[in-house]
Amino acid sequence: MRLLISLFCVAQLTMMGLERLSAQDSVSFGQHVAPILLEHCVACHCAKRAEGGYRLDTVEQLVKPGDGAASPIVAGKKDQSEWLVRIQHTDPQLRMPLDSEPLTKESVELLGKWIEQGAKLDGIPITDPLWAITPMKTYPQPPEHYRSNLPITALAFSSDGSQLFSSGYHEVLAWNPSDGALVARFANLPQRIYSVLPSADSNKIFVGGGTPGFLGEVRLLDKATGIVEKEVVRGPDVVLDLALRPGGQELAIAMADNTIRVLQLDNYLQKRVIASHADWVTQVAYSEDGKRLGSSSRDKSAKVTDADTGELLGSYPGHASAVRGIACIQEGKQWISVGADNKVHRWELENVKKVSEVALGGEPNRLAKDSSSVWIPNADKHWYRFDLASNAISTKQAGHDDWVTAVAVHVATGKLATGSLDGSIRVWNLADAALIKTWVGKP
Repeated sequence: MRLLISLFCVAQLTMMGLERLSAQDSVSFGQHVAPILLEHCVACHCAKRAEGGYRLDTVEQLVKPGDGAASPIVAGKKDQSEWLVRIQHTDPQLRMPLDSEPLTKESVELLGKWIEQGAKLDGIPITDPLWAITPMKTYPQPPEHYRSNLPITALAFSSDGSQLFSSGYHEVLAWNPSDGALVARFANLPQRIYSVLPSADSNKIFVGGGTPGFLGEVRLLDKATGIVEKEVVRGPDVVLDLALRPGGQELAIAMADNTIRVLQLDNYLQKRVIASHADWVTQVAYSEDGKRLGSSSRDKSAKVTDADTGELLGSYPGHASAVRGIACIQEGKQWISVGADNKVHRWELENVKKVSEVALGGEPNRLAKDSSSVWIPNADKHWYRFDLASNAISTKQAGHDDWVTAVAVHVATGKLATGSLDGSIRVWNLADAALIKTWVGKP
């Protein structure tokens, strides 16, 4: 059903584009052609997976022949342009995209018109990736009511604790954490939401997510109006986590393209890219003083960099497996990390020395932290409280019927929220782990 909704909306957008174009109008590569290729073709024809020897992820690659040596694009001659021929092929074994719905008639006509007009590139550098040159997308409206539960992949409290934000389908949902009532829906967002982060003044909300394999985004929401003000970051794979630097002037962005992007918030310009990881960056966390930035990764490491320069200060290899979450303690002198070895590791940055490790009952996910505790969602259907003073698990709380996938804490109101793979949300009392409210996180 979700695929059908997505394809329907793409078709509608393409038809609207055609209605605005007369026979004499020029077809824009960036505005019209690139979005179609990005939506339907790049996942199978990119640097990581070049089916048939064809790559369509950059303009430069788009014009290179594949294994069959046929020219993908012959300017002015759509019938000799191999990729357009394959898109229109009547044989389902030869037609592209393979094992997926064919492109709409309107999309095919638009691509053909672009070739007939000379396959112009609008002055776009040939090395630019398609994800970087397409306009900001208007996403489809979420369904009024979900037909099935969605995993909760992101949770966050508003700064005053009066609302709890959760991930939805092309939207973020806002709930009253005391009674589970749905109070707001924020739409025009990526299909999958992996991080929700209110701004320091709580007037804006940063939302990170995307579509796995071909587009990651951070969008900025105005909380009062629910309008997406801008797309502040874009990348070739999904955004997995967000962290505000203490002081609120920088945003660190963990991405599945193995990088950390650091954004300057006064002008929304990219300040630096940290590329020290070799696999997905799963979580980012600043030290309390804002001087250091920690990151966890599927590359089996947790790293700490200088927040001002991006210089690597230390890399902890102790998990020997994918690292799922990280949190800072003692102003960056020590760090807590959790990984697929099903353990909590506490380690010192100086000499990258392990202090302790504690076993968990299953695989953990991204962490939440307050001044005395680290809170751990776990695949064993429990959440854990790791007490920093005793260096031990002080609470192992059951209550979900599936993996606990997300956790958020709000100290001032004394509440902890957890989300699960089955779509359920629970709110707990921080003091005694008593369950306050439970509901399914869908409209």
